[in-house]
Amino acid sequence: MTTTRSVRARNRWRRVLVALTAGVFSGALLFGLANPAVAGTQDPEDFPFAVQGNVRVAGDPVEGATVVVSGGEYTGEAQTAANGSWRVPVPTKDVPYTVELVEDSLPDGVTAPDGFQFTQEVEFGATSNVTRNFTLGAAERTTTSFVDQFLSRAVNGLNFGLMLALAAIGASLVFGTTGLSNFAHGEMVTFGALAALFLSVGLDVPIWVAIPLAVIVSGLFGFGMDAGLWRPLRRKGIGTVQLMIVSIGLSLALRYVFQMFIGGGTVTLPGGETSVIAGLGPVRLTVTDVVSMGVSIVVIIAFAFWLMRTRIGRATRAVSDNPSLAAASGIDVDAVVRIVWIMAAALAGLSGVLWAYFRPGIKWDMGTSILLLVFAAITLGGLGTAFGALVGAIIVGLLVEVSTLWIPSDLKYVGALVVLIVILLFRPQGLLGRRERIG
Repeated sequence: MTTTRSVRARNRWRRVLVALTAGVFSGALLFGLANPAVAGTQDPEDFPFAVQGNVRVAGDPVEGATVVVSGGEYTGEAQTAANGSWRVPVPTKDVPYTVELVEDSLPDGVTAPDGFQFTQEVEFGATSNVTRNFTLGAAERTTTSFVDQFLSRAVNGLNFGLMLALAAIGASLVFGTTGLSNFAHGEMVTFGALAALFLSVGLDVPIWVAIPLAVIVSGLFGFGMDAGLWRPLRRKGIGTVQLMIVSIGLSLALRYVFQMFIGGGTVTLPGGETSVIAGLGPVRLTVTDVVSMGVSIVVIIAFAFWLMRTRIGRATRAVSDNPSLAAASGIDVDAVVRIVWIMAAALAGLSGVLWAYFRPGIKWDMGTSILLLVFAAITLGGLGTAFGALVGAIIVGLLVEVSTLWIPSDLKYVGALVVLIVILLFRPQGLLGRRERIG
């Protein structure tokens, strides 16, 4: 009897130990899946941030030297390429890093001058890449002329302005037909980028297929928002001020839902690293930049044709101009508003994808960061006018990028808003707006 109890007791303890082991293993596995960087399963090349630079001696590149980057619990290294460049991906930009050029790794015949600093300290700012160079000897200093800098930044500003125009046109359509300043429009921009991320990374869909699908999903998102929220509120006769307050609450709710799913870091879309197109003088454009500008121009032209030449487009302009008169003329105002919400969400979704490549990377509040610029573009071009939003967005995009020639890059958004205020002092209805729209 005693022997049987002992066997049962031992068996019971074995089962307990097995259960505890399985629980610990499962917990570790789940933690590793949720935190791939902690578990060590994430490929460093997939890290969203990087420290990079060049190693040169008297202007000539140094090949084969080792550079070590360490910070927190992470350490990575790289060897310089034939052109002297190196790049070390890092998992986060929230900690300072130490960059060390390993002296023993320098090729034969390459020596450092007395007092040369083989280590440098770096901290990330608003960008996802930080550059640190090691120059082992004196070299001829090359400078970029003001004209070359102006041309380069003007082209970047045009790219940014076209991307901004897609979001501004949609928000302007919504304001023109409903009178609502939608503060959740930034989250519609973020939603498009997240949809492309889910389709390309989560479902392993090719990125060139995932992007148009993300635009379609964004349009469906706009349809659901109007059917589930905005149309019921309109039918209850809610005023525009109350609707604006609802949009602010919706913006906050969506923003933190996005953060719950992707975290507070930055996630990159596939295909972001492309080569620079040569032969354009001082202007350096990647394949992604050219594709982004081409897509923006084609979509804007197609939208202009839809708005000016199609029956639905003319009905949209009629509702935007005078909803009561449009309804008296037999136009289904609710149907037009529904189509406007779908179009606005689809354009915002495409803008979010292009913004994710321009930044680069996807972040939970990326749409909010350009929402003020979207409103500035709409106000500058003229409230409720789609083509005014286009003109305003291009002007804002150019001002944001070109202004960094005179002011720090951290203040470039402020410069665009100052110009907006100055223009509105002399033309309060905006560039293409009409006076009767104000007041």
